[in-house]
Amino acid sequence: MEMDYTATQSGFRQRKLYPKMRMRNTTMDGANSGQLFDDTSVPPGVQAAGSPGQDVGAMAYPGQTLLSDPMSNLAVAYGSSLASHGKDLVDKNLDRFLPISKLKYYFAVDTLYVGKKLGLLVFPYMHQNWEVSYQQDTPVAPRFDINAPDLYIPAMGFITYILVAGLAFGTQNRFSPEILGMQASSTLVWLIMEVLAVLLSLYLVTVNTDLTTIDLVAFSGYKYVGMIVGVVAGLLFGPTGYYLAMLWCCISIFVFMIRTLRLKLLSEAAAQGVLVRGARNQLRMYLTMSIAAAQPVFMYWSTYHLVR
Repeated sequence: MEMDYTATQSGFRQRKLYPKMRMRNTTMDGANSGQLFDDTSVPPGVQAAGSPGQDVGAMAYPGQTLLSDPMSNLAVAYGSSLASHGKDLVDKNLDRFLPISKLKYYFAVDTLYVGKKLGLLVFPYMHQNWEVSYQQDTPVAPRFDINAPDLYIPAMGFITYILVAGLAFGTQNRFSPEILGMQASSTLVWLIMEVLAVLLSLYLVTVNTDLTTIDLVAFSGYKYVGMIVGVVAGLLFGPTGYYLAMLWCCISIFVFMIRTLRLKLLSEAAAQGVLVRGARNQLRMYLTMSIAAAQPVFMYWSTYHLVR
């Protein structure tokens, strides 16, 4: 760096000269007048976007190179096939115990069916035909047959019963989220235990029937209708109204279960009214009576503490 000193009245004035640096800056500005720093965002050998003479084919992402490899494509296809096979295997084993694919059938209801079914559950004495209708060896949807089992009424009945129980606890100044949760949990546990007990009994008696697990859940869940009627009657008319309504609903659900399950568990001769004979048929009759008699017991056990 060269310096030139010139004399002035106040002293010396220092003047700096940068001839070499100016030459360097002039060269860089000629190459790229707007770039202050070198671009290091791209790997060596690949030109930056927007640079003169850029080769589009040279810009390749690592993922594109990996996917273009035949071995990588084969691995991806094998992984997809393995995942699909695993899903089919899980669905097949799960459908053996809980046929989820058939749940749509049990919720195929409409308003007319729900009204008729609720009337049948409370007044089953005048109903004559209890056989389920079939179409090409397949039962018709519940909305077309009042005798077909469904899950809509048991599910809505369970939820409504828990809400009514919360209302009963509130009128007794006993309401709390914990006690309502215990009520819902205990009711669900009793339902599961009842279904498991019926399945075990059917296995021990070796009954050949077309009843599925969902059918048993549906039939066991119909008692929530009578439980709701009993609790509401108790809230409106006191213990006397509760016991009268519960007595009526218990008899109704007993008759409903007897007339429904006898077509499923008893032989064709017994279903047609012929005298039941044979040890195996006797066991089936006792099993049917036991399932029907268990419904009033569960109904009273789950509701007697809600009315005081």
